[in-house]
Amino acid sequence: MGNGYGDYTVSEQKIPGNANVKPWETCMTLNKHWAYFKGDEAWKPASVVVQNLIDIISKGGNYLLNVGPTGQGVLPAGAVADLEQVGDWMKVNGEAIYGTTASPFKGPLAWGRCTEKVTPDGTTLYLHVFTWPTDGRLVVPELKSSNIASMTLLATGANLTSQATPAGLVITVPAQAPDKISSTVVVKLQGGFAAM
Repeated sequence: MGNGYGDYTVSEQKIPGNANVKPWETCMTLNKHWAYFKGDEAWKPASVVVQNLIDIISKGGNYLLNVGPTGQGVLPAGAVADLEQVGDWMKVNGEAIYGTTASPFKGPLAWGRCTEKVTPDGTTLYLHVFTWPTDGRLVVPELKSSNIASMTLLATGANLTSQATPAGLVITVPAQAPDKISSTVVVKLQGGFAAM
């Protein structure tokens, strides 16, 4: 509906820059056409699909991904290859997507995105790192160290350490990223998120 009367908004083929106050979704194609289009082999890389998913969830949206089967109901090989890679990533990192809400940070983080999960036991921040720091220092602006219960890598369970600095919390991470698409740092808080 026009003039903002609808109960949710739709962004077609693009992701808004900021979170929206009312429910919204991005609908996107896996290649360049809706449904099945013979000869369109311009498949989005799985890395783009995963990072789009994370970006949308971190802004409180829903990702409606169009995958068009042929007239015989067969998914094209390019779509299958992408979706299998996305599935592999989700097997390890699904906890950081399912049941999460938008990032509590004021805007996108320079190295990636954040999703949040609030339960009666506390708050968990999932730091989705697209650009792994080469110096082993993941700087998280706005994050206080005083209420952090634990920090781990989701893929391996390895414990991480941190230090409070004027630039924000600096988390020491391994030299190699656990995942080349997006690696997840799990920060468990005692209570809710509190900015510096």
